[in-house]
Amino acid sequence: MLELSGVGYAYPDAGDAALQDLTLAVEAGEFVVVAGGSGSGKSTLLRAAAGLVPHFHGGTFSGRLRCGGLDTREHGPGELAAVAGTLLQDPETQVLMGTVRAELAFPLENRGFGGAAVARGVEEAALALGIAGLLDRSTHELSGGELQRVALGAALAGRPRIVLLDEPTSQLDPVAGDELLGVLRRVNEEWGTAVLLAEHRLERCLPAADRVLALESGRLAFDGSPEAFLERRPETPIARLFALAGRPERPVTVKAARAALGGVRSCDPAPDPPAGRPRLRRVRRPTAALALERVWFERDAAVLRGVDLRVEPGETVALMGRNGAGKSTLLRLAAGLERPSRGKLSTAGRVALLLQHPGDYFLHDRVDAELPHARLEAAGLGHLAARHPRDLSGGERQRLALEIVLGEGEPAVACLDEPTRGMDRGHKDALARRLLALASGGTAVIVATHDAEFAAAFAARTVLLGDGRPVADAPTAEVLGGGWYFATQVARVLGTRALTPEEGAAHVAAPAPREEIAVPEVAR
Repeated sequence: MLELSGVGYAYPDAGDAALQDLTLAVEAGEFVVVAGGSGSGKSTLLRAAAGLVPHFHGGTFSGRLRCGGLDTREHGPGELAAVAGTLLQDPETQVLMGTVRAELAFPLENRGFGGAAVARGVEEAALALGIAGLLDRSTHELSGGELQRVALGAALAGRPRIVLLDEPTSQLDPVAGDELLGVLRRVNEEWGTAVLLAEHRLERCLPAADRVLALESGRLAFDGSPEAFLERRPETPIARLFALAGRPERPVTVKAARAALGGVRSCDPAPDPPAGRPRLRRVRRPTAALALERVWFERDAAVLRGVDLRVEPGETVALMGRNGAGKSTLLRLAAGLERPSRGKLSTAGRVALLLQHPGDYFLHDRVDAELPHARLEAAGLGHLAARHPRDLSGGERQRLALEIVLGEGEPAVACLDEPTRGMDRGHKDALARRLLALASGGTAVIVATHDAEFAAAFAARTVLLGDGRPVADAPTAEVLGGGWYFATQVARVLGTRALTPEEGAAHVAAPAPREEIAVPEVAR
């Protein structure tokens, strides 16, 4: 279904090649996960398979690439779309039509399907992805996660022979993410559709994968099974848990991890947060960094319903909840981009807001025109100075946009909406340290996220939204410990408030070898 032979590619004016001498093949019916750090070439590989590289992005291309039997040198993205369904990192740039129904119908109509076939395809795609209730909604009113599912529905509606997916679960709540991967596995198994999926949150997608391709600096560094990949690189929380504990197993799933532990008893809930975790100190100050009192926000329906929320200076808060629960709306209200329908909202000063779409913050053709060079170097982005901001990887765009919105001086409140999109684990860890440093200076940090692992790393407090209002507001260890969906992978394995691999390793350490005891021979 996909064949690359000696493929190399460099973006216009880029110093280094994004792909280098890449040779690989993906067969019909394979489910392949593409792993690698930010900027390793994952997105570029998918763009090349879809024909966007080089036909849309320009640059220098070498080698041969065939997708569904079509040579990308001779066929452009429009022709390749007949055999390959594509979902890129920014679904908002792929949605063209005014309503969800029209968006799902558009690719089918383009391929000449009759009215009955179009209607059936729309209905099937909507049911499979849980968006039947959105069919008559305007695409401009959807949350990021809803938009992601709609874009995927449009990619799958025409039953392509291969689907190319770039971070398809990055904006989905845990339930929707699991359902999406279930749909992909069913499409893969029942239709024989090949799946090529690039993802940083490997714990979500490796259980469904037949094979892993790992890229480093545009080169193929690994090609093998998920189990073999984790033996070489313990990249998932479970694999890191076992590696830190000194155990030889590298389970891919929670079920396999529990089976490997056998009789190991789950830890008891700890009365206090483990050492090293950000601690929740409820010190009520005369002036809150952010305060909402009985805040409602209504459009066609109520999005927020009588929200009471107070965030103190220096607090670190994770805002979680299902898609459409009101997380993004709450952050937009805090920054003054929206006004409450009812209620009172106050802040202690400037609110820095990073929205879900980092491209909205870029105004220039070069990265070093967006920020002074000294700040780029401090943020670890100096090597990208000559690049066009829109040619950066998803994680690099997020980091650049964050530095732009923080500006000079520390804001009273920093609000980030899904900031870990496109970020590898190393950059997530760096972002957590950056946010904790902001908080230590007195900035209240509020992050809307579906990434429980990231919330566990930085947030002392987690607020869970449901139906437009907080349904849980407590220390992160209490909210994310032991749940089914809103829980870290380590907590699901151990059933405990040990949320990270480092916290859980002591509980699953390899058992000490049994001491041999000499038993005296008994005379008959």
